[in-house]
Amino acid sequence: MADRKTTTRGFKRTSSLLQDRIKRASASRGFEQSRLLTQWPEIAGAAIAAIARPVSVSYARGGFGATLTVLTTGPQAPMLEMQKEKLREKVNSVYGYNAISRILITQTAATGFAEGQATFEHRKKTDEPASVTPEVTAKAADLAAPVGDTELRLALAALGANVLSKHKS
Repeated sequence: MADRKTTTRGFKRTSSLLQDRIKRASASRGFEQSRLLTQWPEIAGAAIAAIARPVSVSYARGGFGATLTVLTTGPQAPMLEMQKEKLREKVNSVYGYNAISRILITQTAATGFAEGQATFEHRKKTDEPASVTPEVTAKAADLAAPVGDTELRLALAALGANVLSKHKS
């Protein structure tokens, strides 16, 4: 009986199928260690990861002394500036040697893996319910009264009540 050769090796993890593509994409941005992108919160720490993200790594001509470009928002830049040396040590621990010699902080919407995103966390919703008073509901119903369609009139009245009850900031 002849041994049968299979063309597939069974099921494969998605990460193993995409690993080469991820390496190529991250290497094009200078990230030879894709861990720097995928595990940024663990590497930089939760406090730094909440205010910044890596954009690119550019290498000097000799290959050593790379510059890590980090994106942050304007108010967070001074805080990140004070933590640059600590961040550089953490990033170099990923590489295993002093690969990063400089950290450049940018506050612009630099191109990178986070195109155009300026915020790093979602705002938390306040638990404060909207206060719709009977006066506001009556005013909204009066404004929507000329509309002939009942469903549309009720929807417009509800919308009007929500708009009129919002706090002015």
